[in-house]
Amino acid sequence: MTATLVGHWPLSGDTRDASGNDNHGENFGADLTALGPGGRYVGAAAFDGRQSSVLVTDSPSLRTGSEDFALSAYIYTEAAVDDSLGDIATKFDSRRRKGFNFGLKRHSAACTSLSNYRNLQFGIDDEALDPSWTDCGQPGRSTFVMALAVHEGALYAGTAETADDHAGHVFRYVGDAQWEDLGPLDGANAVMTLAPYESALYAGTGRLKLLGSSLPESGNSQEGGKIFRLDGDAWVDCGKMGGERGSYAEYSHDTVHSLEVFQERLYGVPLYTQGLFRYEGNQIWTDCGSYGRRAFTLGAYRGALHLLDNGPGVYRYESGDDWTRWTRLAELPGVSQVYSLAVYQGRMVVGTWPEARVFSAAPGGGWSDMGRLGEELEVMGMAVYNGKLYAGTLPLGQVYRYDGDGCWTCTGQLDTTPDVTYRRAWSTAVYNGKLFFGTLPAGRVMSLEAGRNATMDRALAPGWRHVAALRRRGKLALYVDGEEVAESSAFADASYDLSHGEPLQIGRGQHDYFNGRIADLRFYRGAPSAEEIQILAEDRSTDFG
Repeated sequence: MTATLVGHWPLSGDTRDASGNDNHGENFGADLTALGPGGRYVGAAAFDGRQSSVLVTDSPSLRTGSEDFALSAYIYTEAAVDDSLGDIATKFDSRRRKGFNFGLKRHSAACTSLSNYRNLQFGIDDEALDPSWTDCGQPGRSTFVMALAVHEGALYAGTAETADDHAGHVFRYVGDAQWEDLGPLDGANAVMTLAPYESALYAGTGRLKLLGSSLPESGNSQEGGKIFRLDGDAWVDCGKMGGERGSYAEYSHDTVHSLEVFQERLYGVPLYTQGLFRYEGNQIWTDCGSYGRRAFTLGAYRGALHLLDNGPGVYRYESGDDWTRWTRLAELPGVSQVYSLAVYQGRMVVGTWPEARVFSAAPGGGWSDMGRLGEELEVMGMAVYNGKLYAGTLPLGQVYRYDGDGCWTCTGQLDTTPDVTYRRAWSTAVYNGKLFFGTLPAGRVMSLEAGRNATMDRALAPGWRHVAALRRRGKLALYVDGEEVAESSAFADASYDLSHGEPLQIGRGQHDYFNGRIADLRFYRGAPSAEEIQILAEDRSTDFG
């Protein structure tokens, strides 16, 4: 047996280590009496997704260095969630970019799309970064890659085109710089937003005003505003958000700007008009009303929908059709537009105009300024990737990484189109172990890998699941219910020494607090075989130590 059990936390009534190595945990608010797999009484720890976690102090036995290691656990998630699902287990030094991250990703409002939803991700890092961004091609004749989303093992892009006889398309990435054209939807010049919902991919169209990016207007005046569902390789018309609101009433909700899943319902907002709409099936959308302004983007956080405002505000909507249940959060200082939302280290963070600043929601209310991204003017798509927060900008189309204490590091300029006013690094998603961004006006998709990552590019099914993350012979691997679901690219073991003094965190990490239950978490030095992982998934009493 090459794998040695160095930590074993049944999380059944206490946080003690059953491996014999005295790596006992300290509980911070987790319910240690929750039902476990198979309905076992006092068989799991329930984490509230808000503030609960278990902390295990660093010890020599948990420092894996450059060696193989593995984590395995049973996790339970609900189908209907109103927040991120969060991190399962992490041991990561954020300042040094050293360690590992293991959890579930949800990226809302990035910038207009739900780009990642229930995606299992495992990454290691030792300050390793691709020397430059990789050009993944131009989807069709795109000028603006407005939307990126991961669905059923593939990366999808929604585009805007500027020529008079061109329409926005949806494309599926097939590797290298190649994209498969899934066609225009309704003939409008842009596919504005994408969102996985109920095992399908949804797309919203729009008549995009390109003057907002200082580009000539398209002569394509075809009205958009419809939502479509991908059925195989065919698109099903799911109707249009109706009504006319606001000073742009001539557009009649002809541009869908953002789609979001909240409490297992699909919501959308238009771009040039006011209102929030909820999908009821077939071609029916319920008008949920307006708070009196038009919104840019939707994001879910802490049991509420959040609308990012065409102004200095963020609005919180908890549920129901009564808009008196909307709460305006504290005004963002010096901000005139709020573009994007992410969850980083358990807090909601938002990207803004006109100084390209990111703000974090303070625990007691208000906002904390996380600094400006260079000399840029606008922050667009944001994503938490392998333990760090990344954000795209305007006017240079750069991507920055947050390194703490208000410091942002530029990882590169993605769009170098000459003789234009604005360049955007707009849309973003994590796919196939890499971070992807879509650009304007080059209309290309770029990718970068930090450290090494394995990502399950399908939504993890709710309920009890056995999950395992392995560093094994120069690759990372992910298993779900005993079956391998993802593998990283190869790396030299000597390049990734993960030893550091930070604690092991269970139910918390760089992305968010875990929202669900965890049972029988095991930490191995060395990597169990595929057969041993299968046995672990089938028989939780088996001890490979």
